[in-house]
Amino acid sequence: MLTGNFELPVAFDIGAVAAFALTGAFAGVRRGYDIVGIFFLSAATALGGGLIRDGIFLHNGVPLAVRNPEYIVTVVIACIAGLLLSSRMKRFERWIAIGDALGLGTYAIVGVQMTLKAGLGIAPALFIGLLNAVGGGLLRDVLAREEPLVFKPGEFYVLVALAGEVCFVFMATVLRIDLKTAAITAIILTLVLRYLTVRFKWRTRPFAAPP
Repeated sequence: MLTGNFELPVAFDIGAVAAFALTGAFAGVRRGYDIVGIFFLSAATALGGGLIRDGIFLHNGVPLAVRNPEYIVTVVIACIAGLLLSSRMKRFERWIAIGDALGLGTYAIVGVQMTLKAGLGIAPALFIGLLNAVGGGLLRDVLAREEPLVFKPGEFYVLVALAGEVCFVFMATVLRIDLKTAAITAIILTLVLRYLTVRFKWRTRPFAAPP
């Protein structure tokens, strides 16, 4: 049983939403969408994971992304920024990648915690935590009619999030460390592992050669 509660820092939360929204806006620009398409793709990327978590699995009332207007405002600002910066998007890829890595770890941990608090077991918590972390990107790729990034052999994106989740669960449920310490440690681990995979170009391999 979990002891204590980990409240997501506002800066982490808004920063992660903004980073995810920017990736969605850039994807919309690359696909040649108009302002409406770019906004909805940006919103799906930033908020999709939380909507899947709250609406499909946990059923804990109105989804958090809808209850807090700060999220929609952040998506609108990030969408406008994405449009203004679209011609120089390569310059900002590094900072967006850092925000994406922080969001990946943070939302994975939050998804795990909320699932465990709802009374579900560790295995469902790990699964829902992963969906919370990568669900927005999955929706982005599906809506943009692209093969989802999480299905492709490549950088250790999902596996990095899973490593952070396992670290959090082990520290919180086995070692009985308070949730704040366990969560921050797991988020830092995810960020470091994500950086290492990019820095040293670690890649997963396909199970079999495509036909």
